[in-house]
Amino acid sequence: MVGWGTAVRNIGALFREGIEPYTPTPSVDVYSHPHRRLRCYRRTTPAVGNPILLVPPLAVTISCYDLRPDQSLVEFLLGLGRAVYVIDYGEITYADRDLGFEEWVDDIVPDAIRRVSAEHAYAPVEVIGWSFGGTISLLTTAADPELPVASVTAVGTPFDQRRNGPMSLARSLGRLAPTKIVTTPVRLLGGIPKQAVRIGFRAQSLDRELTKPLYIARHANDPESLARMQAVDRFMDTMPGYPARFYAQVYRQLIIRNEMWTGTVHLNAQHAVDLAAITVPVLLIGGNRDTLASAASVAAGIDVLTGAPVTFVEVDGSHLGIIAGPDARTTSWAAIADFLADTTVDTDELLTRSATAH
Repeated sequence: MVGWGTAVRNIGALFREGIEPYTPTPSVDVYSHPHRRLRCYRRTTPAVGNPILLVPPLAVTISCYDLRPDQSLVEFLLGLGRAVYVIDYGEITYADRDLGFEEWVDDIVPDAIRRVSAEHAYAPVEVIGWSFGGTISLLTTAADPELPVASVTAVGTPFDQRRNGPMSLARSLGRLAPTKIVTTPVRLLGGIPKQAVRIGFRAQSLDRELTKPLYIARHANDPESLARMQAVDRFMDTMPGYPARFYAQVYRQLIIRNEMWTGTVHLNAQHAVDLAAITVPVLLIGGNRDTLASAASVAAGIDVLTGAPVTFVEVDGSHLGIIAGPDARTTSWAAIADFLADTTVDTDELLTRSATAH
């Protein structure tokens, strides 16, 4: 049995240098501009299959896909032999208050898709997004059917807020009050500050926060468990904020009007995106313990994406757990691997269309 000395050293390390330093998977920049740094993860062998683009949600860092060893979707996808890319949005500040869905759906993400495709002889790209990263991926693909997209995977991405627990309550309350009561203070602040985002995310797992001292005591002799806990804490402590315009659109269009469920999302008065325009294969993954995007709210996408072949998989896990938890390898990631292996697209058509566009 490991003695008290080891337990004391583990706990001491936890509150000093940490149990395990964060060592991201090595990557190189394809290009780097504000809110659109495209990174390619290094491979030691030639890639096979279509390249993959990871699209993060706003208000988190790209570490959601690369949390720590054995909790890294990036490493898993590299292990499948794929070329893997990610878009890094960087910090969100007051100066970015006017950024909205349009910047991501019409510019940042489509540009990344085209560049990744060009890096691979204009091969179609497998797009994977978690949470609002899935929302952005779906809207981007629907907004421009000519993009070289092979498939879209959306993990923990809600469609119907009526089936989404706390969001359903917020929607009901919000419909009783003018939208400006919520959006005006956010606009004056320039968005949701990173400190508020971090507090809000922790509040979603309040039981975890309250029982953390007991967890540390129980696992004092288990550095692996402490390292997993520390990795989640590090992830939450580095969350950036939301731009004011983006948050207002989420609140108004997605929560109050429930437009992901109606099938048409109005980015602005002149730009509506019809989700039925998606024709490539789509994988939807929902977690049975997800308090931010219930499995039922994710599965609702089957009835919305009427133009695409859709696969829905329900797995065990929380919102973060289904993309980066210790069991994701055998649940969500396994479903992604199966989906990518089974995805069939008319590659010649996509290659010809992309080459012509360039």
